[in-house]
Amino acid sequence: MNDVASLREQILRLTREYSRQAHSGFRPAADPDRTPWQEGANIPYAGRVFTEDEVEAAVASTLDFWLTLGAEGEAFQRELAAFLGVRHSLLVNSGSSANLIAISALTSPKLPQAKRIRPGDEVITVAAGFPTTVAPIIQVGAVPVFIDADPITGNARCDQLEDAYEAGKTKAVMMAHALGNPFDIAATLAFCQKYDLWLVEDNCDALGCSYSMPRSLAESLGIKENSPGLDEGPDRVVRWTGTWGDISTQSFYPPHHLTMGEGGAVNIVSDAKLKVIAESFRDWGRDCWCPSGIDNTCNKRFGWQLGELPEGYDHKYTYSHLGFNVKPLDPQAAIGRVQLKRLPEFIEARKQNWETLRVGLATQEYSLEFALPTHATAWDPEQGFTWDGSGCRTDCSWFGFKIAVKAEAPFTRTELAQELDRNKIGNRMLFGGNLVRQPAFVQLRQDRPESMRVVGDLEHSDKIMNNTLFLGTYPGLTLDMLKYEVNAIVNYCKSFN
Repeated sequence: MNDVASLREQILRLTREYSRQAHSGFRPAADPDRTPWQEGANIPYAGRVFTEDEVEAAVASTLDFWLTLGAEGEAFQRELAAFLGVRHSLLVNSGSSANLIAISALTSPKLPQAKRIRPGDEVITVAAGFPTTVAPIIQVGAVPVFIDADPITGNARCDQLEDAYEAGKTKAVMMAHALGNPFDIAATLAFCQKYDLWLVEDNCDALGCSYSMPRSLAESLGIKENSPGLDEGPDRVVRWTGTWGDISTQSFYPPHHLTMGEGGAVNIVSDAKLKVIAESFRDWGRDCWCPSGIDNTCNKRFGWQLGELPEGYDHKYTYSHLGFNVKPLDPQAAIGRVQLKRLPEFIEARKQNWETLRVGLATQEYSLEFALPTHATAWDPEQGFTWDGSGCRTDCSWFGFKIAVKAEAPFTRTELAQELDRNKIGNRMLFGGNLVRQPAFVQLRQDRPESMRVVGDLEHSDKIMNNTLFLGTYPGLTLDMLKYEVNAIVNYCKSFN
């Protein structure tokens, strides 16, 4: 072994040892080498979960010092697409950027004119959620049309989709799967199919969630295949969320289902031309599709005539879109590749952590209201969920454990949040609550009343804004931490008896 290779091996060996000693508190909850949690220490609602494998991957990639998106990025894109069963995945620097690229791609003049989103066209979305699901709609000149949310699932009230539709103006539906709970995909797909609309799934909180329906219903909606690794028998179709619409997005920020620090992805479900368009918007708006550092993939680099440029103008410097530069770094992708291998265990940990909290808090239903998966009608600690008559089912890899304080409770949501803070238990609102009440949207409505449209009174989004918070379900939560959370909430509720 030459000196450089030997030195690299030594660096990586020491890197692994350093990580084992310095970062043992970030290992998965079930890892025997994890530093035990001590009562009185913080319990974050979410965070990084990793071992020396991720640290070694990051350092090894950095030693190569390619830095910009390269071989690790290409591999991660292929591996993520293969896991989901989609045509392509494109890495970007955040979930917010992924949403911006996804909606921007649908504005491209390379799309059929009847389908292209143009300034003033409308995109249906839900009022309760995270702002960067909606902001990109406005940023591309379109008009978000807000429908209400269901306070139990946290998702859009899909019975309002028809009320939101306006012939000739509505071009797409763009909504998130709230806290890892899929929205009503069957109803949304049927609506989009009826009016030939795009469906953009914000899957940032829902990687590893699945949705299933009777095969006869799925085939009527143009869906025939299961996602890789999923099967519920010959009479049902089951797919990961993020694979039902035309395009979907992911976030790899530390609280999410896997992390690469900052980062995200745009998933092209089936239409290959959307990949070229989305990639163009991600990479400065250029027309060229050569990877970084590669020239003349098309074999006619100097053979194009586009726009009003002279014939033969370098294709690498030809721009068909007003794009961005939102690529992540290759060392981030190296981390993501290791995290993707952990995803199955992370998914199961989130499900189990939700179940532990739900069982532990089952006696507090007189004051607290808990989430149900979409299409579930009830939950029982012995039997689990009961389901509606649609034949559709959801299997949630929960991003969070949603709690609403009932109107008749002797305390408010804010008082419960303050009690959780006193006990060092991480908690969050359901993101922006009712987004139309946020200062930025209030100002936008004052400056340009035509910039958004609201369906109904959004009373349930207000209810979420006023009454709801969530706890963590991430794979770093140990059983002792979850039991502490349960006891703190139960004791607080009992203190009012």
